[in-house]
Amino acid sequence: MKFIDSHCHFDFDIFSPDRDQIWQRCIDIGIDRVIIPGVCEEQWLSLGDLVAGRQGWLMAAGVHPWWVGKLQEDSFSKSKLKQLKDSLAASLIRHSCVAVGECGLDASTNASLAAQEAILRIQLEVASGQNLPVILHVHRAHNELLRLLNQYKLPRGGVIHAFSGSEQMALEYWKRGFYLGVGGTITYSRAVKTRRTFSQVPLESLLLESDAPDMPLSGHQGKRNSPENLSGIAQELADLRGVPVKVVADVTYRNTEKLFSL
Repeated sequence: MKFIDSHCHFDFDIFSPDRDQIWQRCIDIGIDRVIIPGVCEEQWLSLGDLVAGRQGWLMAAGVHPWWVGKLQEDSFSKSKLKQLKDSLAASLIRHSCVAVGECGLDASTNASLAAQEAILRIQLEVASGQNLPVILHVHRAHNELLRLLNQYKLPRGGVIHAFSGSEQMALEYWKRGFYLGVGGTITYSRAVKTRRTFSQVPLESLLLESDAPDMPLSGHQGKRNSPENLSGIAQELADLRGVPVKVVADVTYRNTEKLFSL
């Protein structure tokens, strides 16, 4: 079986002591590619340097909603927004990025949704202009995000990272061309709604993701998550759907290749 980790923050400092050893173990168990999303402008260059020349490591560039609150007030002027848009567009080309993101809306962070939306609009415009998919983070703001997505032509769609909503909401994204990211949340028995959703939606709509170092599997709370755990997520998804794990591996692998044009 082969796997692609569609969302892993492998560049974070917590992986610095043993990043190469972890990746070798990933290769040994069939994980042959990993997509590492950007989260802020200051990170894009260092992430690009890390990914460069490493087989199987792929990059996205974006501004995560958690980082929007760290921007200065004048960052939302028309001139500063244009500068950010131009910087993002250039970085996507310079680093041969496979997507725009991680970006989105999060009603639980300290930045206002209006500020987050201003930054997200830029990223959606760039994704449309460069014909790239979008990696979206959304928390307690699904209706706001769907309203925004309806305003943009995104021919490559994208993925809703760490999806945990209802089957109805999942299908709303799927019909707009957005896949759903399946992570360690499904290994928790208390995540009833999420487990039910992923047991019912089309397997063709799903991608596997570790979100490492976050989103550890059940029984490993408080520990650093690793892309090595992707096979455990695949097995849990297979159990929920009542199919062999190889079916899950094969279909989600093809889904990821299709979305990111790998």
